[in-house]
Amino acid sequence: MRGVVMYAPGDFRVEDRPQPAILKPTDAVISLTATCVCGSDLWPYRGAEPIDGPSPIGHEYVGVVEEIGDDVTTVKPGQFVVGGFSASDNTCENCRAGYQTSCVQREWMNAMGAQAERLRVPLADGTLVAVPGAPEEDLIPSLLTASDVLGTGWFAAAAAQASPGKTVAVVGDGAVGLMGVLAAKQLGAQRVIAMSRHNSRQKLALDFGATDIVTERGDEGVEKIMELTNGLGAHSVIEAVGTQESMLQAIHSTRPGGHVGYVGVSHDVTLKGDELFFSHVHLHGGPAPVRQYLPQLINLILSRQIDPGKVFDLTLPLEQAPEAYRAMDERRAIKVLLRP
Repeated sequence: MRGVVMYAPGDFRVEDRPQPAILKPTDAVISLTATCVCGSDLWPYRGAEPIDGPSPIGHEYVGVVEEIGDDVTTVKPGQFVVGGFSASDNTCENCRAGYQTSCVQREWMNAMGAQAERLRVPLADGTLVAVPGAPEEDLIPSLLTASDVLGTGWFAAAAAQASPGKTVAVVGDGAVGLMGVLAAKQLGAQRVIAMSRHNSRQKLALDFGATDIVTERGDEGVEKIMELTNGLGAHSVIEAVGTQESMLQAIHSTRPGGHVGYVGVSHDVTLKGDELFFSHVHLHGGPAPVRQYLPQLINLILSRQIDPGKVFDLTLPLEQAPEAYRAMDERRAIKVLLRP
């Protein structure tokens, strides 16, 4: 089959890869209908994370079940499924507490390489959720977002305790930040402030429910948030980047007693204890347990209450995956959908 293989920063190729097969009785193999490039995939592409190449990549996926192991009972061949970006049994204590990305049997889907034509999914019963019937073609991009970015943005908003009557600020205007805007609106936030300098992303943020746009960053961005909140700061802040600047911007934009939901993959972020101590800010986040939210998000998409698929502003065939990476790296695209 064809799939994306990482060799070195900036050197991602589409090559022949071995066909996936059932290795354990809890596995499933699916034929991928759509996959995509994640913002977190840009870290190794840019050289910010080591690459032990050649190695596969990709962790967002939807498709049709082709084969199941003997122990799989919740999905069957022919069903259209959505899966989370980490495999989980969905039965251990951590999973039952809602943290499937801390499952005691966790496996990261990046190691399987979802930017491909087919995919082996470990722990299929706990990882995959079947969609009733065959989804309409125009819903496939939205269902694909549920595999990661939508679920991650939803977790960020929930961790920040976005709720009716609150003001939510979103640091980061990539796909996850934009999904955070959508989630905050769906969770009832009265005011949603999107921090963005890019016109196309600002327009999409407003479409997803943002009420205000702040173009400033860093200390200037914090000052603007304070101006908009009577000097108090936002009740809830979503951090969707993962850098030192973005984390501090999020914390400093939060009022005492407020909550920061951080989901940006952390790179060299360090926080001073005394600064946290006197901020009275709650911090909660990490790799989003999207499996917790999949049934709810799938229902919202199928009933057309939300349309997160708008975040894909470029669609390319899988063979053009290197161009997809270049487009996102150069900010010519927010998020690229790949069709195997």
